[in-house]
Amino acid sequence: MTMYVMRRLFMLIPVLLGVSFLTFAIAQITPGDPVVLMLGNYATSERVTELREQLGLDDPFLVQYARYVWNAMHGDLGKSIRGQTLVLDEIVARFPSTLELTMSAMLFAVIGGVSAGVVAATTRRRWVDGMTMVIALVGLSVPSFWLAIILIIIFGINLGWVSVTGGEGIKDLILPSFCLGVGPAAVLARLTRSSILEVVREDYVRTARAKGLSERVVTLRHVLRNALVPVVTLIGLQFASLLGGTVFIESVFARPGLGRFAVNAITARDFPQIQGVVLFAATIYVLFNLSIDLLYGFLDPRIRYD
Repeated sequence: MTMYVMRRLFMLIPVLLGVSFLTFAIAQITPGDPVVLMLGNYATSERVTELREQLGLDDPFLVQYARYVWNAMHGDLGKSIRGQTLVLDEIVARFPSTLELTMSAMLFAVIGGVSAGVVAATTRRRWVDGMTMVIALVGLSVPSFWLAIILIIIFGINLGWVSVTGGEGIKDLILPSFCLGVGPAAVLARLTRSSILEVVREDYVRTARAKGLSERVVTLRHVLRNALVPVVTLIGLQFASLLGGTVFIESVFARPGLGRFAVNAITARDFPQIQGVVLFAATIYVLFNLSIDLLYGFLDPRIRYD
């Protein structure tokens, strides 16, 4: 187990280097001079040249990238162009709001999606199964930002039940979590149903039924546990989509999280903030996927990491 974890952690290095290289290269080729953005359009050419030398922007691309990676390894993601604040401090200050939204949406997606999949599989070829899959299809097809706008109009403007100006309470977390988790819940419902229907045909399930165990015990103890391995894999992938989905949801609901922070950084062409958000999100994503891989051994004893 220890060697497996060490190998996986070592494999994260090229992934994060690739992400940082791509974001750094895109920022370099994007039109717009960060020095001009910092000083304004009326800055003299002498002042622009002086600041470029101070920031090291006249150095070759690989030299700038190596300096960026070295600083990032020491927890320095640079300073914002707009306010000259530390990018890492800005990210850390906004991450709790995004984490709260992401985890609540994931909780809704897992509970709602897996439960719906189990119900659909255990009521196969009945109207409950068909209705569940239709609802899942609708949830998969509806864009999250469109659903968010509709829910804001209904529950925020017409009924006045929730705040439309970025509230931070539990009540104001319900709609963003629902909008963000509907899509992943629909995908999990469909996969859970198909995985359970595949597992119920296994010999050990027929043996459990032949022993006289109740259908509930067979489903929960023998079927669901073995059917959850591909579902857990998908949960790890859906977590990445939820992190990306916060960009739209936080903007619509005016939540002060990383998604809205990234949108504002892109609008202002604040390249250090954009690079910092992407690298931070990539790090969280790969570490979460590693945790999901380690869960396989608990769900399926046949999986070994030697």
